[in-house]
Amino acid sequence: MAPPRRVGVLTGGGDSPGLNAVIRAVTKSLILDRGAEVVGFVDGFAGMVERQSRPLTLRDVSGILTLGGTILGTSNKANPFSYHLRGNADVSGEAVRYARDELKLDAVVAIGGDGTMSIAHGLQQGGLPMVGVPKTIDNDLMFTDRTFGFDTAVAIATEAIDRLHTTAQSHHRVMILETMGRYAGWIALYAGVAGGADVILIPEVEYDIEEVARVCRAREQGGQRYTLICVAEGAKPIGGQHAIRQVVADSPDPLRLGGICGVLEQQLSQRLASEVRRTLLGHVQRGGTPTAFDRTLATAFGAYAAAMVAGGQYGRMVATQEGRLTSVALADVANRQRLVSRDAPMVAAALAVGTSFGVKDFSFHFDGSRPSPLMT
Repeated sequence: MAPPRRVGVLTGGGDSPGLNAVIRAVTKSLILDRGAEVVGFVDGFAGMVERQSRPLTLRDVSGILTLGGTILGTSNKANPFSYHLRGNADVSGEAVRYARDELKLDAVVAIGGDGTMSIAHGLQQGGLPMVGVPKTIDNDLMFTDRTFGFDTAVAIATEAIDRLHTTAQSHHRVMILETMGRYAGWIALYAGVAGGADVILIPEVEYDIEEVARVCRAREQGGQRYTLICVAEGAKPIGGQHAIRQVVADSPDPLRLGGICGVLEQQLSQRLASEVRRTLLGHVQRGGTPTAFDRTLATAFGAYAAAMVAGGQYGRMVATQEGRLTSVALADVANRQRLVSRDAPMVAAALAVGTSFGVKDFSFHFDGSRPSPLMT
């Protein structure tokens, strides 16, 4: 197989710590190891549709490893199969022709979450060779144990919980921290465990507000006099609805979740003697310098993606499984979401140290007869 001569790269969907580290790794690997030219699309798939791209050289990616955000820009609205700036028309054919026929790209590396992987799968079927790199702070992509950006988001949320500890203890309050994550509870689960939250509420386990209040009252009466609650933005009560912060009509994912911490604050204030306060962490979780773990994971992902391009392994996404780098078919990842299972080992760890998930009689125990990978 002939080595790749020109390769495109783009960052799609929401921003995430580690994007620049992947851009750097893909670019340097392709230039230094393969002698290829690299072209970056501006603002994700929008650049492919609007014919906006730029060369990426070694100088362009120098010094960006530690930077948050993305030097290429991104968009979570630019779906070429339903392009919002063209009346939701399918302009994917234009995008393919620009990348493949005009720019003469041998392949495109798409860095993003489930939406980006779904689009990449469609473009692959349309004749444009694609390689995916899994990015999302939500950690909800199928068939990869970890996505870069998740570790940074968990570290930020954990620090917030640590800081809430002191004010909760000082004022004997119930403090509620709301994390991101959409319909998956990975951030709330891991940050809640790392920060020692007394209650963790995730979308995968509908909560009972009376049980949450019972836990808070038990701590009041037991002398601890404060409670920390970590709640995912997608959490909802039994038989209830998600808290919707905003509806963005021209977005592929129009519902913006958020505000469940305010709902909990109001409901618990009516049931408890303690004061209840809320903190919505929001986009702070997405920004800033990536952790060392996310930098190294992003670098490994980017280098592996470059090797996949060189080997002609198209229509696939880089993944990590059981500590090893591998790849999975984009078709298997597209339009699917990886959620927290009730028997996840981290759920068991939380339960073992007395954490409540807001429901009665919810228990799970480790099976010591077999290994329990923490991210499954």
